[in-house]
Amino acid sequence: MCMCRFGGVCMNGCVSVCVCTYKCLCPCSPVIECNTQDLQSILNILYILNELLTVGGGRRIGVFVSKGGTGILLQLVISASKESPPSEEVMLQLHSVLAKVGQKDRKFGVKARLNGALNVTVNLLKQNLQNYKLLLPCLLVLQVYSSNTVNAVSLGKNGVVELMFKIIGPYSKKNTSLLKVSLDTLGALLKSKTNAQRAVVHVPVLLYIYQDWHRNDTRHRHILIRKGILSCLKNITNIKLGRKAFIDADGMRILYNTSTVRRVTTLPKPELSLSNPLLDDVVDESDNNEEAEAENDMENEVEEKDHHNDDIETDINKLRPKETHSRPFEELKIYERFFMELSEDFQVMQYTFVSLKGVTATPAAPKSHRPIIVPTAQALPPKTPTAAPLQGECPHPAPVPALDLDTINITKDQDGCGDHTHSRTHPGAGLEQELVQGLERVSLDGAGPQGGGGGGNKHNRQPPILAGGVAARLGGEGEEMLAEDWAEEEESSEEGVLHVPDTALLLPLHDPDLYVEMVKSTSSVPQFSEVAYPDYFGHVAPTSREHILERVYGVQRTKIFQDIERLIHPNDILDKVVYDLDIQSCPVVDGGESLKFNSQFESGNLRKAVQVRKFEYDLVLNSDINSNHYHQWFYFEVSGMRVGAPYRFNIINCEKSNSQFNYGMQVLMYSVQEAISGRPRWVRTGTDICYYKNHFSRSSIAAGGQKGKSYYTMTFSMTFNHKDDVCYFAYHYPYTYSTLKMHLQKLEALRTPQTYLREDVLCETLGGNSCPLLTITAMPESTSNDQICQFRNRPLVFLSSRVHPGETNASWVMKGTLEFLMGSSPLAHSLREAYIFKIVPMLNPDGVVNGNHRCSLSGEDLNRQWQNPSPELHPTIYHTKSLLQYLAAIQRAPLVFCDYHGHSRKKNVFMYGCSLKETVWETNISATSCELHEDLGYRTLPKILSQMAPAFSLASCSFVVERSKEATARVVVWREIGVQRSYTMESTLCGCDQGKYKGLQIGTRELEEMGAQFCVALLRLKRLTSPLKLRNHAHLLDVESDLTETRCKGSRSDTHPLTRSLTHTVVVLLGGEPSPQSEVLSTLEQVFIKDLSVLCSFHLSLVPD
Repeated sequence: MCMCRFGGVCMNGCVSVCVCTYKCLCPCSPVIECNTQDLQSILNILYILNELLTVGGGRRIGVFVSKGGTGILLQLVISASKESPPSEEVMLQLHSVLAKVGQKDRKFGVKARLNGALNVTVNLLKQNLQNYKLLLPCLLVLQVYSSNTVNAVSLGKNGVVELMFKIIGPYSKKNTSLLKVSLDTLGALLKSKTNAQRAVVHVPVLLYIYQDWHRNDTRHRHILIRKGILSCLKNITNIKLGRKAFIDADGMRILYNTSTVRRVTTLPKPELSLSNPLLDDVVDESDNNEEAEAENDMENEVEEKDHHNDDIETDINKLRPKETHSRPFEELKIYERFFMELSEDFQVMQYTFVSLKGVTATPAAPKSHRPIIVPTAQALPPKTPTAAPLQGECPHPAPVPALDLDTINITKDQDGCGDHTHSRTHPGAGLEQELVQGLERVSLDGAGPQGGGGGGNKHNRQPPILAGGVAARLGGEGEEMLAEDWAEEEESSEEGVLHVPDTALLLPLHDPDLYVEMVKSTSSVPQFSEVAYPDYFGHVAPTSREHILERVYGVQRTKIFQDIERLIHPNDILDKVVYDLDIQSCPVVDGGESLKFNSQFESGNLRKAVQVRKFEYDLVLNSDINSNHYHQWFYFEVSGMRVGAPYRFNIINCEKSNSQFNYGMQVLMYSVQEAISGRPRWVRTGTDICYYKNHFSRSSIAAGGQKGKSYYTMTFSMTFNHKDDVCYFAYHYPYTYSTLKMHLQKLEALRTPQTYLREDVLCETLGGNSCPLLTITAMPESTSNDQICQFRNRPLVFLSSRVHPGETNASWVMKGTLEFLMGSSPLAHSLREAYIFKIVPMLNPDGVVNGNHRCSLSGEDLNRQWQNPSPELHPTIYHTKSLLQYLAAIQRAPLVFCDYHGHSRKKNVFMYGCSLKETVWETNISATSCELHEDLGYRTLPKILSQMAPAFSLASCSFVVERSKEATARVVVWREIGVQRSYTMESTLCGCDQGKYKGLQIGTRELEEMGAQFCVALLRLKRLTSPLKLRNHAHLLDVESDLTETRCKGSRSDTHPLTRSLTHTVVVLLGGEPSPQSEVLSTLEQVFIKDLSVLCSFHLSLVPD
């Protein structure tokens, strides 16, 4: 059997002789001219090549291309075209082979253009429009040519676009393959905007052809042809002229009626009508500078690149820690005052206990003179707690015990039906009835409520700042009352003193009166004068688990069709602005026909609300202050709803290309009626939730210089269960700056004489808010030198959070960490004895207060400023980095640095770390083993968390350093401060897809639990990093034994020798005398951190059973 391949070598060194025919095929040899006369020999070669390349697939084609076969074939095309007339069979076989080869040769288009074969194929096509046998391979080759933009423009100038419209036609059962290839070729040509301009006049023809095929292809045997027509229409409507022609040809109605459109990129590009210059003016610049595309095209001019992440850092010098400090120590000495614990002698212990609170309390900011409007209890009739469940709540919820951080789990329960935590009985069962109270707005002009920090439960009524009071807000029909009349009634009424529900047992760290005091000292750009009810009254975690929403098939298609109907039936659209921050008359009061919106409170974000249909509203979010993008976080109030009406809300200016809203995440809602019925909580709610690209275009400024990018719509439907309700919607569980200040004051009240707690003001922000810095550790047991020395030499752990305001889940994780650290459990006490904690719980207070999603008031992402922060523009980052630089300068760099974040596109909780080796392994750079020397300790903490925290996923962790992240906290602290265990801990905004919480949306209970689990993981890390220094820590032994039990639970016997051996060794390590065996074991454990079973197997030979 003949096995043809290029085996000979010509005098120029080219492998070019076919061993079957012994004909020279080398383009550098003149023999080819004489051999072209032997048509039969050439045809034999082409037949064999065609068969071999058809059967052999991509690998044979790749070898053929590497041997110079493409150039030979193109040269044969030129030679054959010189014959008069050209041989049809030779051209047919040549183009058949070229169609196969061209797909694997990335320089195919460039070679054909330089060789001249491009024009040969075009001329051949024009001369054989009726020769379907030759037409098909020519079209296939043209399709490959057109993948190069320069070639596509050149073909368009030669009239190929108009030529394609002579080939395609209405429905026919003949030559369907030819029509399919013609449409694919035309679609490739129309990717060039210059060619799309030429095809604008043919839009009605394409629509007619599409209708004809849709009407006659009833069995849907030729779906690919209709898809090809739609692809051509899509490419034409990428330009403004094409969209206009499409609308003029009634394309919207045609495609809508055929019910086959699956994309909305063909819609016109209207502008979002917004007057605030801080939000970008949306203009369509997609048609500008179109002729430059051919000059700038480099797609096929360069060598093919490997498929890898180009963002990975490849400079080894940037992957090594800096050896010299960037700032002199004299500049850093001013930060010594934030580390009093490193020099404190505690000679007067009692004085220290008393003075810490006075010295470290945050200085109160000047009280605002603006009236603060807060909700309180009085007006509505009580609701029974047996009201219908809200959307998103399980009709038969499985009860979940309250989270008790003092008795947090320290093992990772794999049972999906297990309890969240080991905890005490829910303490609020008898209190829910107490919460059945009304709601009204009152004004606190100057004096605050009585008992500000003490959790008092009574205060005097004040005149309402809004006429109508609760009737105006809740949709009631009570008569409006002037403030003076209201005050007179107040004096004569015996009901002047209202009872505010006591929620101390349900929410021990929440006090509504104290919250109002904190709001008064909070500065905001809009000077907010209102307090949102959820922030005032607090949030109690739901008693039922909230499952990830299963998406209904076809819901996104239905929503898009409803959007298209707006353009087809414009008379049905109300287009009524009901809320606009720029118009003082909004919100509109129209007798209850429209919902009422509000976002003018701390962390609120809603720019504009437009009533589209009777029960449908388009919502526009504010960009971050001094920025024209980052539209993601939302938090707003809705009232005036009708019970049972199917409302639809569309947030129409989202920016990210995808969202967890497409994968089961729901929005959060807080119902005031539910709260006064005894259920004050945020719940996941909404149906028909989806996230898709819409027909609003973004300006090039808002899109980072890219043209033609679109906004995205997040839509959800909602049916309200209560009349005259006030509901709040949020992207995630809100956690305001005032909430943080309130929690810190409440935590101060929990401090015992054995706890060292100091709160400093690190700096002031651009907006005039203070940035707190916490120091938490255990007081020394005595004033002896040994105890004081042990106190000062404790390793430091540095934690930070909420650098991105929209990632509120980071604050809930931090809340869990702080509560655990200040707890009274033995584990918490052991943790305080093991470390000194430095914590910045909110790095971006201004962004949080003003409802930003990512930036501070400077309009910049603070987590991209760590390399060179400005003390004026980025004060919190500048001074936090200075603290770390000071610690590095005095040789006290933290053992662990962790920045808490939230992740909007992934599930579970996971970590990003930094590793030289793992970064190099992901690239193709070469390095010696000496250059890649690195301790594997950076993986220890994530591994421990994966063993004990149900929501944590080790598989989602990454330790690769990327160029785009080189200015983040994690990378800068690792490289400049020299902290090996420098992490970003990301918590999902959606839920979990593994472990005990698989299939559940994450809530505040799980987030706070994660913060506590992180603390427990630090205990085991302490034992791993310095095992011989720990003595008599029984609670560390509990951690280790529980982890061991979890790791070895697959054993059939409860007295497995591996378990007993490991436990015995742990006892030796923690409480016994140091021994060579224990030192060997400690070393081995750090080496084999990836698999504890290796450790168990090993020390059978070290420690007797």
